[in-house]
Amino acid sequence: MLHVRSIWNGAISFGLVSIPIKLVNATESHSISFRQIHTEDGGRIRYRKVCELEEKEVSSAEIGKGYEDADGTIIPITDEDLSHLPLPTAKTIEIVAFVPADRIDPLQMDAAYYLQAGGAPAAKPYTLLREALKRSRKVAIAKYALRGRERLGMLRVVGDAIAMHGLLWPDEVRAPEGVAPDTSVTVRDKELDLADALMDTLGEVDLDDLHDEYREAVEEVVAAKAAGETPREAPSAPSGGKVLDLMAALEKSVRAAKESRGEEPERAADSESDSDSGSGSESGSASGSASASGEAKVSRLPQRKSARGAPKQTGGKKSTSAAKKTAAAPRKSTQATRKSTSSKTATGAKSSASAKSTTKKTAAKKTATAKKTPAKKTAARKRTA
Repeated sequence: MLHVRSIWNGAISFGLVSIPIKLVNATESHSISFRQIHTEDGGRIRYRKVCELEEKEVSSAEIGKGYEDADGTIIPITDEDLSHLPLPTAKTIEIVAFVPADRIDPLQMDAAYYLQAGGAPAAKPYTLLREALKRSRKVAIAKYALRGRERLGMLRVVGDAIAMHGLLWPDEVRAPEGVAPDTSVTVRDKELDLADALMDTLGEVDLDDLHDEYREAVEEVVAAKAAGETPREAPSAPSGGKVLDLMAALEKSVRAAKESRGEEPERAADSESDSDSGSGSESGSASGSASASGEAKVSRLPQRKSARGAPKQTGGKKSTSAAKKTAAAPRKSTQATRKSTSSKTATGAKSSASAKSTTKKTAAKKTATAKKTPAKKTAARKRTA
């Protein structure tokens, strides 16, 4: 049972069935509010209600209501004037229809309330209305009065309780005229595919996991100041850099989303090779114009299945390595040939030098022999004589 102060007491009128209820707020604000102070001495800045004719402060008992006319004239309106107006919903939430929930435009939704059963006598009719709403899968449209005016509401089941959303009257919702771009824009299938890939990568989220990070940071600053400490400087938001075109922005967003989830993004080379096949003249002209203007290159999107579960391609590295080895083989062969040629040349030079040396030695021996032979002959002749 909610221990919240009710803001309105009355009854739900369900045909001839009356259900006593209390209206309590279904939501609460956790935002941090600040007081205005005098910066020199920290004194509170307060607003006082002053009559502009007498230039003096007046009490709440002296303040009434007035309607300002188009020319600025104030027409006083008293509570007695309003008490005679017919307002059948002053103390009753009057159900006027039951409609499918999708008939309600979310733009009409306003504040939310819980309808709390007003004691034991209200238990049975309250449960009856709740179960009827569940089985019909519809919502109830009702009128009620709150804070001096009649309002429109929608009743629906939340857990075991009945909740009511205040609704704006249909004429209070503006038409979206002049809001959408008035320029003619063509969205290509490749761009839609990338948008779908980004949506799939971001996936779903449990709303209970979302929290107000700014409020938590403000609370840390307040706590640090109260303790006489210097608040720590919050880390700056990462800059995404300049995005040159829509396709580049989508591709960058998909990569960032995958990295934040611990997934390995696709390599740029793969997406470029995919973009080369089957892109047609449109892709070629687009990339050509992008290159000429200095913008990012637009690549064709890979298929969504391959984008999510494509196996890693390692053939590129192996083929590159093989190519390096193949290119290195002719170099080694050339070097070997050069070494063989130089060794042969050196061997030939040694052989030539050896041959020259042998020739010189032989010639010297012959010369010496030739000199000795005449000398011997002369000596023999002398002996004979």
